[in-house]
Amino acid sequence: MSETIARAWAVERRDGLVLGFTDHDGALDFDGIAFRPDSGLSARALVQGLGLSVDNSEAVGALSDSAITERDLMAGRWDGAEVRLWEVDWSDTANRRLLFRGHLGEVLRSGAAFRAELRGLSEPLGRAQGRVYHPRCSAVLGDGQCRFDLSRPGYAAEGVVEAEGRLALSGVDGHDAGWFEHGQLVVLSGEALGLSARVKADAALPGGGREVELWTALGIRPAAGDRVRLEAGCDKRAETCRMKFLNYLNFRGFPHLPPEDWLIAPKVNR
Repeated sequence: MSETIARAWAVERRDGLVLGFTDHDGALDFDGIAFRPDSGLSARALVQGLGLSVDNSEAVGALSDSAITERDLMAGRWDGAEVRLWEVDWSDTANRRLLFRGHLGEVLRSGAAFRAELRGLSEPLGRAQGRVYHPRCSAVLGDGQCRFDLSRPGYAAEGVVEAEGRLALSGVDGHDAGWFEHGQLVVLSGEALGLSARVKADAALPGGGREVELWTALGIRPAAGDRVRLEAGCDKRAETCRMKFLNYLNFRGFPHLPPEDWLIAPKVNR
């Protein structure tokens, strides 16, 4: 039976795109996925630990315009993609065994090839859990703890890119300077569709425009004419939660904690 065993990979991006690869010399098809033999994708030896050890492996492949492209890798479209690896009998694909399930980690590129780290399902169990006691809020704006609805009027705006670099947008007016700082910019059209980044600074321009600076550049730069959405930002302070979002009941920080220097300050007897 070992003569008919092959490996098959399924990689699913966060936007729902699913690609299948196999090291067999012919195409395979199961679970509604077509596994292609012409991608150049292969796998290093899989290392699986007992207990809570992190599964460890690596996918290696050649860049292909019809599969995993350099442009998509640089844009981060494959970051965090779900990965499944089977050992399958190519003469009868119903006879298969799931070897690995996890996500793509760091992706490295060298010339026309890439190497992607694979992270197993047990990895999140090694992260710190529980609440952080800090004056600022520990929630993410709009998540299940914050409970703020970003679709409320005034907390998001759409605009059109006028210039690249420090993005100049038109059609965004009625917001104070800095309203979108610490928020998010999401690209709605063009080659950078779906990419997003955190906003470092934003300023109102005459005539209803906006000038936005991002913390990290997008993998694909939005071009003039592309549409983007700006979402209001939160700096995690209690005052911001109360005055800007009217959401203080859901504030997840501890604003009345004494500062760190209070612990080492000399005590005065009274």
